[in-house]
Amino acid sequence: MIWMTIEAAASLWAAVRARSPALLAFGGDSAIELLSAAVVLRRFQTHASEEHAERRAARIAGVLLVILTGYVVAISALTLLGYNEPKSSRIGIAILAVAALVMPWLAREKRRLSSATGSAALRADAAESMLCAYLSVIALLGLAAHAFFGIGRADPVAALAITPFIVWEAWKALRGKPCSCP
Repeated sequence: MIWMTIEAAASLWAAVRARSPALLAFGGDSAIELLSAAVVLRRFQTHASEEHAERRAARIAGVLLVILTGYVVAISALTLLGYNEPKSSRIGIAILAVAALVMPWLAREKRRLSSATGSAALRADAAESMLCAYLSVIALLGLAAHAFFGIGRADPVAALAITPFIVWEAWKALRGKPCSCP
């Protein structure tokens, strides 16, 4: 949770500074993933296996993901239409590069723990961590193309490329089944 707090805060801060839709998408998803991890932690602290509470938390995360998707699409569209010009962000690139390395490891560890505990919530959280890894790579490509090759439109295009992944996770969460993994 410490890493996810740093990841979410740093990427959202960098997104605001750079006016980056891709960083906004990644940071928003990271913040929602942090919320999910907090729900899982609370579940283990109370030693309750209340499926109803897990489903409610999944649905809340789903609604937040839908809101995030709408916001990212709107900001990306405004950027592509010329109303906003993203700046390059070395801090954003660094956070995304570290996330691309850390998140797959974190997802594996969460999957391992979910198998040991039989927790569907932890299994879902592992899937969200893997999604975060994919999102970090997509956003990193957009930010790197902008920073190193001057392709300003790469940032909002990367953000739009991220949104189907976020919509997919939102749809699963709203159905109360945040993970279809084994």
